[in-house]
Amino acid sequence: MPPSYTILIIEDEANILELLRYNLQKEGYRILAASDGQAGLDLAIQKKPDLVVLDLMLPTLDGLEICKCLRQH
Repeated sequence: MPPSYTILIIEDEANILELLRYNLQKEGYRILAASDGQAGLDLAIQKKPDLVVLDLMLPTLDGLEICKCLRQH
């Protein structure tokens, strides 16, 4: 069995978030999720996921700003 990687999904559309979560969990990935930019950034800094799936248009902080902040960390 391959190692279980952690994926952070930052998506404000609940249906898209749940679809991604369902399919990725089914493949064996651990999922973290946030529905707004600031919460997603905080979670990414705190938990250090292996991959971030990121929407560009988010409440509180947009996806490009999140990318900039993550690069600085």
